[in-house]
Amino acid sequence: MDDVFSWLQDGPLAEAIRGTAYLYPVLGSLHILGIALLIGPAAAFDLRLLGLGQQKLPVTTVAGYLLPLSRFGFGIAAVTGVLMFVPGASVMAERGSAPFKLGLLLIAGLNVLIFHRRTFRSVSDWDLGKPSPAAARTAAVVSLTSWAGVTVAGSLLAYT
Repeated sequence: MDDVFSWLQDGPLAEAIRGTAYLYPVLGSLHILGIALLIGPAAAFDLRLLGLGQQKLPVTTVAGYLLPLSRFGFGIAAVTGVLMFVPGASVMAERGSAPFKLGLLLIAGLNVLIFHRRTFRSVSDWDLGKPSPAAARTAAVVSLTSWAGVTVAGSLLAYT
């Protein structure tokens, strides 16, 4: 694995990122904006699954407005995250928080996949005025905690 990380950080993409003035801070800023677009709408959706606004806001309406923003934010965060990783791949991979961030990203991703492939299919039964089923509430708690953990672990990459 060390060979892969060395290859990444010694390659032309890494050189271009390191050699372009202000590119890394711009990537960092875009990464934070992507995280905000990902987590803000996702957290609001999760709160709806946990019962906030259940008498007034259908889950499908909330999902229709918020989840596209969340997906867009994920795309920005993923692309900029990879671009920020490449110039220092070997160092970043050795950081103590790196496996936690990747593990929590995996948990968050699996949670999204399971929720949309299984739980959300029955949304018509609990769209408005009824409590979300336990599986949806569990998915919301897993989402809130895993994304919070990803942000903490990501912040710690600079220090651990």
